[in-house]
Amino acid sequence: TPREAEEGTYIDKKCPFTGDVSIRGRLLRGVVVSTKMRRTIIIRRDYLHYIKKYNRFEKRHKNIPAHCSPAFTVKEGDVVTVGQCRPLSKTVRFNVLAVFPQDIVGLQRKKQFRVF
Repeated sequence: TPREAEEGTYIDKKCPFTGDVSIRGRLLRGVVVSTKMRRTIIIRRDYLHYIKKYNRFEKRHKNIPAHCSPAFTVKEGDVVTVGQCRPLSKTVRFNVLAVFPQDIVGLQRKKQFRVF
């Protein structure tokens, strides 16, 4: 539990620490691509897909929207751990649990291929 969630005065019913949302299911890790929405971030997960015919791998990615509690300060390029929860909106099914700040500058923050 982050210190801000224990000491903070914010109200967020979708926060896994102060609200009534339980984390169950998958725990995923990815890179933050967008923080333009209010309390919601977009996470990019990169992975390799094997092509049997050519005996090689190709790069693929998925974007996952996740709810970000005010307890966390997240910027683009950070690595976050998210946990699955009940549907919070039309597209959001994950909640941010931990943030690992990265100091990468420029466009390399988003587009760099990182497998977790």
